[in-house]
Amino acid sequence: MASNRAPDIALRANDEPFAGSSVATKWVSGKNEDAEDDYSEEFPQFGELFKFRHGCCSEKMIKKRLPILSWLPHYNRQYLVQDIVAGLTVGLTVIPQGIAYAVVAGLEPQYGLYSAFIGCFVYFVFGSCKDITIGPTAIMSLMVQVHVANLGPSFALLATFLSGCIILVLGLLNLGFLVQFISMPVTAGFTSAAAITIASGQIKSLLGLPGSSNEFLDSWANVIENIHLTKLWDSVLGIGTIVLLLSMMQLKNMKGPWKTFGKYVALARNAIVVICGTVLAYYLSTDGVAPFDLTGNVTSGFPPMQPPPFSAVVNNQTYSFPDMVYQLGTSVIALPLIAILESIAIAKAFSKGKTIDATQEMIALGLCNIVGSFFASLPVTGSFTRTAVNNSSGVRTQAGGITTGLIVLLALGLLAGTFFYIPKAVLAAVIIAAMFFMVEFHAAAEIWRTKKIDIIPLFATLMSCLFLGLEYGMIIGIGVNMCFVLYQTSRPNIAHCIQRIGNVDMLVITPDQSLIYSSAEYLKARVVKLSQQNLVDLVVIDGAAINHIDTTVAKILASIVEDLKMQERPVLFWNWQRPVQHTAFRLHEELFVPLFKCGHSLEEIVKQWSLDNRIEA
Repeated sequence: MASNRAPDIALRANDEPFAGSSVATKWVSGKNEDAEDDYSEEFPQFGELFKFRHGCCSEKMIKKRLPILSWLPHYNRQYLVQDIVAGLTVGLTVIPQGIAYAVVAGLEPQYGLYSAFIGCFVYFVFGSCKDITIGPTAIMSLMVQVHVANLGPSFALLATFLSGCIILVLGLLNLGFLVQFISMPVTAGFTSAAAITIASGQIKSLLGLPGSSNEFLDSWANVIENIHLTKLWDSVLGIGTIVLLLSMMQLKNMKGPWKTFGKYVALARNAIVVICGTVLAYYLSTDGVAPFDLTGNVTSGFPPMQPPPFSAVVNNQTYSFPDMVYQLGTSVIALPLIAILESIAIAKAFSKGKTIDATQEMIALGLCNIVGSFFASLPVTGSFTRTAVNNSSGVRTQAGGITTGLIVLLALGLLAGTFFYIPKAVLAAVIIAAMFFMVEFHAAAEIWRTKKIDIIPLFATLMSCLFLGLEYGMIIGIGVNMCFVLYQTSRPNIAHCIQRIGNVDMLVITPDQSLIYSSAEYLKARVVKLSQQNLVDLVVIDGAAINHIDTTVAKILASIVEDLKMQERPVLFWNWQRPVQHTAFRLHEELFVPLFKCGHSLEEIVKQWSLDNRIEA
């Protein structure tokens, strides 16, 4: 019954409408026809469901969920050349990267190319950011490598499908806010650890060593164990390629008439070194045997279109769908979260001040993975490197992805035979050179300069990812960061001062943030202790900064009133927000209604309190 009378109580106590809750205001007026709109505001995670119910067929909603309908009718033929040039440049970049990332994942090279084209076509229709290119990335490949190494490619393809389904559902439920729980220090630690792990796994190919491990510790143990087997020409080719790649990057800074030439050479550097390495290996081959370790056969032709495997047979053991999900373990959650984090972060980086529709980006990314799983694709997300190339190449619309996808399909259909001669040392050099710029030294310096304590979750994430694995490292990093957040929320800063109005000595206590259950007992302990230390006539708790309390806090506030009553210290709650009052009234209206005061100055409230209690002013 108290809950129904709460708005009326607010009217009696403060002589003005209850403004804290739009839903409650409608109860007072006797109307609730727009309640769903209010609930969609108070519970934004369900906003998409309400929108779907009321406006799924509206023109605005259709254009929002199919961005191609917004930009394609206004497509200018002048954009065509720029989109083709950008798509071609990205295509020449993604081919060697796709092959290299398939190697990182422990799969045959063609899987990297299968992953590189389908996302371009899906994002063309559903994507909202012109610069983003969807495809395989080093981090995603590394995260599925452990499952591929032990169980085969079927588990990687199922991981793609499940990741897409989870991302799509999160997008439809507008739950992108979950990514906000991954802070910048945790992200920097994870990215740096992934870069170090990926580069460490390529040292063996760079030096021509045997072994197949991609884990950080195992990779270096393998290098140390087999260092005496280092192949001279692989090492020379690999290290020379790294030096060449880093040198070619500097060509983008050229001035004068060579500026354009330097820019495009820098953009196409990966393709250039792979082509040069392939030609070198081909001409140095004697009877089909080259002085370098080669990539080997790459299956030509397009991938078969078929559903992802929902069962698998590995070493004569049959895995059902639940068994496969169990084997994938925490990566079922980690993969989609990392994919969302990468893609949304890239979209924001290249938005140039425009608002990013995170929900639409998640829907597009989810569909890219779901459709890709029918074409033998690895888990995909936005690639920062290729997105930067796309942006630098002057892409104008999402149509640039069509050219990229066609280039990859052309390579699969006509050029797969030439991939046989790509030296592994060159691919390793391409990956290692890219990883140099993924280790976020600058982020660590910024964090140290800004707030030194934030370096703890960064290093906790970094070390955990290196020594325990990326999924566990991310979980540990988030856990450490959440411990800091929980500590801060459980220990609000509580200012206090002594004031005198008339003959009334007051202790004014001011918490600086909203209160939740974890901070309730701390608040009570501070209020009781301060009231014991200061002999005053009245305790005033200023709630100007408090926008929210929960049931536990409301009960503790009632407990504070009772405890101070035993000390003969009356309490007033001044300046508290209306939604907070509403929560307290629901718990104990008789106790709280006389104690909450707002809408007047503290002097007026104390004078009125003095009159009510017959204290001489």
